[in-house]
Amino acid sequence: MKRIICFNIFLLLSFCSIAQVDTSFHIYLLAGQSNMAGRGDIDSISKIVHPQVLMLDKNNNWVPATDPVHFDKPVAGVGPAISFATEMLGSNPKIRIGLVPCAWGGSSIKVWEPDSAYLTGHPYDDAVRRTKIAMQQGVLKGILWHQGESDNTPQGVDYYMEKIKTLVARFRSEFNTPDIPFVAGEIGYFVKSPRINPVLNQIPQYITNAATVSAEGLTANADQIHFNTASARELGKRYAIAIKQLQFTLMRK
Repeated sequence: MKRIICFNIFLLLSFCSIAQVDTSFHIYLLAGQSNMAGRGDIDSISKIVHPQVLMLDKNNNWVPATDPVHFDKPVAGVGPAISFATEMLGSNPKIRIGLVPCAWGGSSIKVWEPDSAYLTGHPYDDAVRRTKIAMQQGVLKGILWHQGESDNTPQGVDYYMEKIKTLVARFRSEFNTPDIPFVAGEIGYFVKSPRINPVLNQIPQYITNAATVSAEGLTANADQIHFNTASARELGKRYAIAIKQLQFTLMRK
């Protein structure tokens, strides 16, 4: 009798857990380094709250999404996240967007591996943990990646593709989403010798359900490293266009 009661309680708890997942709540993992985290100047638009866009804060609570979305460093500012989310929403009142900020400024792709420490965290492990928390309430719809400045070297060009292929395979396995869309972004052309961009553009050739968005025409802050506010927002829109195309392709399969 006790076993039956315990089993019924287990079933009830399992049902409640499943019931909490809202299929209209679309989750997106944001990973990479500082240009995903955002270093654009905060402006009046930065604090406008969209009722359908949420972000997972550093305490793993869902809060209204405003810039800075990331909290990797005190200099975090405007990135592509919110413009991406609003572009994904369009005029659709039936969905919500949940952003999971996990980018780390200055991180090379080599620290995006299990058990690899960087500054005060573990980029890969933290991203997996936080995304799984988010997936308890919503459905993972895509992974956005902007990283490469730290590997924009002759050596980085040689090892980057194998590293990114492994990273995407790990993410998809961890989240049990073998077809999840993955979109990477080029680094800014204002960077001296952006040799990593041709490698980033080959990603769709080596990774299924993947795309690379262009950074052509985007401009920098005074540091000539980070996208300025307007360009970060334009980049977010380009991510959204690419994600929508990948999602549409998946729907037709």
